[in-house]
Amino acid sequence: MKKAIRSLAASLAVILTVIFSISGAASYLAPSALSMSYGESGQLDFGFPLSLQFTEGNVISAAAETDASSPAHQQARLMLFDSIPVKSIDVTLEQRKTVIPGGQPFGIRLYTDGLIVSDVSPVQTKEGSRDPAGEADIEQGDIILSVNGEPLTSNEQLLCAVCDSGGKPMLIRAKRNNRIYTVTVTPVRDAIQNEYKLGLYVRDSCAGIGTMTLIDPETGYFAGLGHGICDTESGRLMPLLSGDIVPAEITAIRKSTDGAPGSLLGSFSDHSAIGSLGKNSHNGVYGTITQLPDNEERIPVAFKQEVLTGSALLRTTIDDTGPHDYTVKIKEISYNNLNAERNMVVQITDSSLLQQTGGIVQGMSGSPIFQNGRLVGALTHVFVNDPTCGYAVFAENMIP
Repeated sequence: MKKAIRSLAASLAVILTVIFSISGAASYLAPSALSMSYGESGQLDFGFPLSLQFTEGNVISAAAETDASSPAHQQARLMLFDSIPVKSIDVTLEQRKTVIPGGQPFGIRLYTDGLIVSDVSPVQTKEGSRDPAGEADIEQGDIILSVNGEPLTSNEQLLCAVCDSGGKPMLIRAKRNNRIYTVTVTPVRDAIQNEYKLGLYVRDSCAGIGTMTLIDPETGYFAGLGHGICDTESGRLMPLLSGDIVPAEITAIRKSTDGAPGSLLGSFSDHSAIGSLGKNSHNGVYGTITQLPDNEERIPVAFKQEVLTGSALLRTTIDDTGPHDYTVKIKEISYNNLNAERNMVVQITDSSLLQQTGGIVQGMSGSPIFQNGRLVGALTHVFVNDPTCGYAVFAENMIP
């Protein structure tokens, strides 16, 4: 009898260990917040059979009967096998968004709010090497906001202020990681050019070409790129003061190879602005377009829990014939948003696209991804050592 009890206890311990392990894995893999449409089933699949148990009963149907035009926020418990609580989760109930899908290239002109420090470098003086900016603790990636109380919007402003300083100390106000600080920097005279310098390399603007992801047909608001515009030297997100978008065309392709990502080569086809930039964020660039495209297509946006591994379509433009759809495979999905720009791993499977581009190339960022008749995401980054694969962001995360 004791032997049987010990055997039963051991079996129960194994079962409980397995259950706790599965519950822990489900808690890690599942998000802590999600959105879903009114009337949607509370059954979910993040690699495990999960369901939602709302603390206020069946709020999905109740909300649908009241005011479906306004989002409703509720607390729910994520349940394993409908019976084992995994964790609490925030649920937003809202109407599903319908957008105009992108896939076409567009030009970007961005002007920074302040000057971003691309590099800090010593200055060679007659007395030897000096590092005035470094000595004042100014670092790469900092944003110079003003000098001697004067706000800065261009490189020329800072250059003129340094040249006119006569070597006298300058009061610089800057920002680092959302913290404002003020330092005094004394320019030194360069021995070769005989000019006063701070040892700073700064940027006030950038321009390039990306791919449109989506446009809201009701407001004209757009989202593109799938990732933010960053300073190439420091890697920091460029603070947006103003900017616009212009028409662009693809003229050539530099193919990707293992270890060397390629790029789409293009130009602005017209320098007249077709929209304005309003936001530069880690999930992409946003703004308002002045004229909706002729494309009459409208497509619903998938919630992240609806995105599945398997086949999908990528819409992108690689020549002057416009956007085309190519087959891809969604290989991995991270539902818990640990990295805002890397929700999915996508592999190019279309032989025609692989032949022409070698895989993913720079300039494809923002290309929309479709699955089961819905917009599920946008391409963001290429794998350097395997350009057939790259990361993608959930379309849900790019909705303005």
